[in-house]
Amino acid sequence: MTDPGWLKFALRLDGKGGAAPFEPQLSAGDHSTRWIHLDYTCPESRDWLEARADIPMVVSEALLTPETRPRVSDVGGGLLVYLRGVNLSPDARPEDMIAVRLWIRDGLVISTQKRTLKSLIELVDALHAGEGPATPSELLAGLVDGLVWRMEEVIEQIEDQVADFSERLEGGSGNRDQTRRIGALRRRAITLRRYMAPERDALAKLHGDSRIRSGDAEIIREATDRLQRLLEDLDAAREHATLLQEEVFSAQNETINDRMYLLAIISATFLPLGFLTGLFGINVGGLPWLEDPNGFWWFTGMLVITGTGILLWMIRRRWV
Repeated sequence: MTDPGWLKFALRLDGKGGAAPFEPQLSAGDHSTRWIHLDYTCPESRDWLEARADIPMVVSEALLTPETRPRVSDVGGGLLVYLRGVNLSPDARPEDMIAVRLWIRDGLVISTQKRTLKSLIELVDALHAGEGPATPSELLAGLVDGLVWRMEEVIEQIEDQVADFSERLEGGSGNRDQTRRIGALRRRAITLRRYMAPERDALAKLHGDSRIRSGDAEIIREATDRLQRLLEDLDAAREHATLLQEEVFSAQNETINDRMYLLAIISATFLPLGFLTGLFGINVGGLPWLEDPNGFWWFTGMLVITGTGILLWMIRRRWV
């Protein structure tokens, strides 16, 4: 069977962990477990869904909607599940999460997405190898488990990067570039949490659904617990990054203040000296030492004494 573009794959599960491709256009009246995966951005996907008498219109719209948040609900007599996974494609940002939509009813699984999830590819590869899910319930549990495991990898990377920044800051290497990178980590954590928190709530509802078998519900429950822990780790990493950024800002402000303080001292010292040199630079009669051959050195000595006196006065006032 060739891939027409809008149809990514159509598999008939054999109930033993394997699957074989089939033509979805010829599947009317087929009561075996079938998994049909579509690209919702293609018009042909909408045409195919709307042409199916066994798929309600509300389900078609739900599977084709471009913007989704993780949720689980009963729609059209079946189970509608919106999930998201981290984007692990090359040169992609993990927080740019990929959505997948699934509708399950009477052994029929229809899923749609725009970009490919590695967890979903692993499920398909396992089915081709005869080691995949045997039922829709097991398929959903396997997908949830894979999505959460990949989230864990991303969260661990964020924690490691925050720890690395902390070590660098303790070593005194905090700079403006470091601040930008810590800020990027904070934004990544905020974006990930935006979708991970609703997904945790959706999974909590999913493992309590009566259509999920007990063994599969246990897998989903375990994945939900891991996701809750990941959210706590993500919050801790975000707070740690916030503290690091504040420390960097504080160190930078302290450096700036020290420099401004030094400039203020220099300005205060040389301001009277500048006044004196300006005063003695006017070309009028009556200036002292005008005819004295040592007048320059007398004036220079006066400047030294004046500058030294200003510095001693500042030291006495504890300004220096």
